[in-house]
Amino acid sequence: MTVTQTLGVFTAHHDAPSAALLHAARRTLLNHLGCAMGVAQDATVRAALSVMLPTAGAPAATVIGQATRTDPMTAAFVNAIAANLLDYDDTHLATVIHPAAPIFPPLLALAELRGLPGTAVLHAFLLGGEVACRIGLGVSPGHYDRGWHITATTGVLGAAAGCARLLGLDAVRSAHAIGLAASLAGSIVENLPTAGKNLGVGNAARHGLQAALFAEAGWQAAPTAIEGALGWARAMGDTPDLSAMLEGLGDRWEIARNTFKPYPAGIVFHAVIDAAIALRDAAPLDAITAITVAGDALLLARGDRVVSNARDARVSIHHCVALGLVRGTAGVADFEEPAVADPALAAMRGLVRAELDTALPRGAARVTLTLADGRSLTHTVETPLGSEAKPLSDAQLEAKFVANAPQAEAAIAAVWRDDLPGFMAALR
Repeated sequence: MTVTQTLGVFTAHHDAPSAALLHAARRTLLNHLGCAMGVAQDATVRAALSVMLPTAGAPAATVIGQATRTDPMTAAFVNAIAANLLDYDDTHLATVIHPAAPIFPPLLALAELRGLPGTAVLHAFLLGGEVACRIGLGVSPGHYDRGWHITATTGVLGAAAGCARLLGLDAVRSAHAIGLAASLAGSIVENLPTAGKNLGVGNAARHGLQAALFAEAGWQAAPTAIEGALGWARAMGDTPDLSAMLEGLGDRWEIARNTFKPYPAGIVFHAVIDAAIALRDAAPLDAITAITVAGDALLLARGDRVVSNARDARVSIHHCVALGLVRGTAGVADFEEPAVADPALAAMRGLVRAELDTALPRGAARVTLTLADGRSLTHTVETPLGSEAKPLSDAQLEAKFVANAPQAEAAIAAVWRDDLPGFMAALR
């Protein structure tokens, strides 16, 4: 069988997931819903809803944090944008995919439309997330390096697979759903500091649902849509690593390696923040004359930038190290416009220089302070808080949810017991 067909069989025929996997899915869902609820009144989210509503269909699905219900594709689009807006969502570090934002929104909308249970949604997410992460492994790092925003470009494939499972499609139609989604994949890294990022993630969610519905209606895709000579993988990157896509499928779960952020910034900046906080009390701030941040190529490519707005701040080496040193915190408010304009943070950002260290693994960082008396102070972090090695506990995820969405605290208990109508009602 082809990769596309194998993933179709996996999606359609996987048996009940383990209790540990289901709990991991609940953790992801709780984190996802809190991130989306926390920005429900953000101007970007409100604008997305206002643009979509005039052409929306019958109100059948919840738009998180809004009084308005709308059609499933529109709800999936807006909810995906909200969940990913602040770079506070989940991350599969090996691929830098944020699986929940493009996959959970269409699953929840489809479940509301067809009256499907919460546990089925969790199982569908695990399968869709695994498809996205496996395909992502097979094209990393060349895919991202060429400028494709991997959360959107693989997220649409995972969303299609998850929705196919939730619709009860057989293996053949599940493979067609994934293949059709390959024709709907897009979004570029160049647009990450802009609203173009939001559009790409939103489209991944609704296009994944669209692909599954068309497969349900009998539409077909090429059997080699993913790995073919002119297929998705080769069109968007290098020759795919098929073993990374398929080896141990169903036994070794990449989606189980999903992680959750304590800071609303790109995942590769968490080690920078932790290292800066660790150095905060080591010397007076006015004694610092220079700051060097070392990391891998992805850290520098994403974060060595001038900070001119809140979007820049969330993906800035300079802002993250300044926060750790000046404030010792990195919460949502620390990445908003007032923080960008803070003279103390701006001055500290001006001292920062980034340098490549190929010996440091992805997700690690080393911060070195040069002091006026000639001394240097260094701290290296390879496993930041929230990483796979130092995961947030269930209690920490609940606290993060409440910090984002205190008005929806009733949703927490409903998420843990798979009560989909209960937590969706709490989020409206």
